[in-house]
Amino acid sequence: MNEFELIARIAETLPTNEQVVRGAGDDCAVLDLGLKHELVLFKTDAVVANVHFTLDTPSEKVGRKALARALSDIAAAAGKPISCLVTLGLPKDFDAEYVLAFYNGLNELARDYQMSVSGGETTRTDGPMFVSVTVIGTVPRNRIITRAGAKLGDAIFVSGELGGSISGKHLDFEPRLKEAQYLAENFTVHAMMDLSDGLAGDLRHILNASKVGADLFSESIPVTRDAKLKAKNESSAKPPVLAALTDGEDYELLFTVPSKNAVAVIDGWKENFPNTKITCIGKITAQPGLRLRDKLGVRELPPHGYTHFQKS
Repeated sequence: MNEFELIARIAETLPTNEQVVRGAGDDCAVLDLGLKHELVLFKTDAVVANVHFTLDTPSEKVGRKALARALSDIAAAAGKPISCLVTLGLPKDFDAEYVLAFYNGLNELARDYQMSVSGGETTRTDGPMFVSVTVIGTVPRNRIITRAGAKLGDAIFVSGELGGSISGKHLDFEPRLKEAQYLAENFTVHAMMDLSDGLAGDLRHILNASKVGADLFSESIPVTRDAKLKAKNESSAKPPVLAALTDGEDYELLFTVPSKNAVAVIDGWKENFPNTKITCIGKITAQPGLRLRDKLGVRELPPHGYTHFQKS
């Protein structure tokens, strides 16, 4: 049983109430707490030593990443972060200066988005250091975007470039909060999520939730320079497009819009975010499944995204 199979089994058992607009199975929980114009977003995320960072990673970068991961999910719902709580699990021989530097990195990112760090919990662990960050945010009632709205004929877009995040991007990425809010304010976005487990795996979450399929265009998939260089210099490295499809921790936006709006999306994005790439990489289809179109023809893509607990 992998991570996503386990989540699906657990989700079937979870209690709910009338305040839950969207529960388990999306990037954020969405709650209706009676605010006149806004819904509340609720998100928790964790990073663990030797899984999401190494012990020699600068602690400021670990702190920044711990918060940035959760903010990337707030972005996927086109939301605005308000505050967070931090749970920190430390070994008994922890280094106080390391912990203070960790908070420096986390706090700096929080200030960038005018959000508060409102407390949390510090505990001891006999295992590796871990951090869990819980973020609360808001989104206008008429702008909530989930994974479940993709429609037949939609154009599929990604921000930035994909693959090779292990070279450093997974520590230094910028959550696409401003970009997502711009999209929600100016266009009809049918479905959106952030890319954390690889394009080939993550797109399937949108397809399954929306009960549609997709064709991706191999030559359109934007690949990072790091992934291309690795493929060129290391014989065992993944081909660039495969890296873009299956490497995790890109933290870019993946979204669908009506095809008639595709040109306007590209033009508006280039005007407002000239330093960040945007690319149409495919289309939503009625035929179930995920396919890749390239010079060799059309082939079905297996679910290759990164999953925890996956046997090799």
